Amino acid sequence: MRIERIEAIPYAIPYTRPLKFASGQVTTADHVLIRVYTDTDICGIADTPPRPYTYGETQDSIVSVVTKIFAPQLIGLDPLDRSKVQQILRRTVNNPTAKGALDIALWDLIGISLGTPVHKLLGGFTDSMRVSHMLGFKPAAELLDEALEFRSVHGINTFKLKTGRRPLELDIEACRVLREGLGDGTEIYLDANRGWTANEAMEVLNRTEDLGLSMLEEPCDAGENLGRRRLVQHSKIPIVGDESMSTLGDVSRELLSGGSNAVCIKTARSGFTEAQQILGLCEGLGVDVTMGNQIDTQVGSLATIAFGAAFEHSSRRAGELSNFLDMSDDLLAEPLQIVDGAIRVRDVPGVGAEIDPDKLAKYRQD
Repeated sequence: MRIERIEAIPYAIPYTRPLKFASGQVTTADHVLIRVYTDTDICGIADTPPRPYTYGETQDSIVSVVTKIFAPQLIGLDPLDRSKVQQILRRTVNNPTAKGALDIALWDLIGISLGTPVHKLLGGFTDSMRVSHMLGFKPAAELLDEALEFRSVHGINTFKLKTGRRPLELDIEACRVLREGLGDGTEIYLDANRGWTANEAMEVLNRTEDLGLSMLEEPCDAGENLGRRRLVQHSKIPIVGDESMSTLGDVSRELLSGGSNAVCIKTARSGFTEAQQILGLCEGLGVDVTMGNQIDTQVGSLATIAFGAAFEHSSRRAGELSNFLDMSDDLLAEPLQIVDGAIRVRDVPGVGAEIDPDKLAKYRQD
């Protein structure tokens, strides 16, 4: 079995409920669908989310690097030679989601070729993941209405609140309104997307200490070294690294330097191969992980579920898996279903992302 050709298809699907946060906002899923074909007529699929405000990638740059840089080097290789593929991808710096999607697509076609679900190839710990829903910048009352709706309709009982606003009172009010409206049995955690300084983050934590918040993600820029370390040392809840930890090397640096004491894993930027290495490092050090979301489509969310459910350590916490519900449509032929606050893995060979050809034809941009 050899890689025969690679496609990078740009497409765009509008969001009905755009997500706004400290480092940007998303109104349209202007993503890239990656398809890797073999000479045995097997096709592996993955989704790539451009996030220029986080990784510097755009839809055009992803299509270009995949088709002009990576594809010529990967065509002709055996997909099972995953370490060789990783070595080739590492020769080109940055471009994390382009690399991550290629890796996921290769795992997908390997699973298909072996007739085995990828979540079982990876580890097979469980067959579902609890769901966390992300809440963007809105007035506090609207945030509570959205959370109550998602809890009532989908059974979701874990929420990530996007924070990092100024004045700080906006975020503090939102925390209090959510806690009062949702009750003590609902998990709430924060993600400031580097929107505060370390001192501002400490003030927010001090003023919300009585609310039982579970985590704070990327409170400030990781380059604010002394302030961030001081925050980690004094915080009573885990300080989670996300965009400051895109690679295995980043994770080890931030954990060892004291810049974070929990890690957000996103398969969209690390693929399954590097995500396994990050997870192993965290498990060995006794560090909690969360399965994060790049405001993913259902294709991307399905990949996160496959990885998160594969391992005990990554399945402990609810994964951020529901923001595809904010989209007007999707490419999956069989939509994902959230039942009692959880999503099951697809018990089919590969990852299970079968694409609806009519929808792809409707939304593709090339």
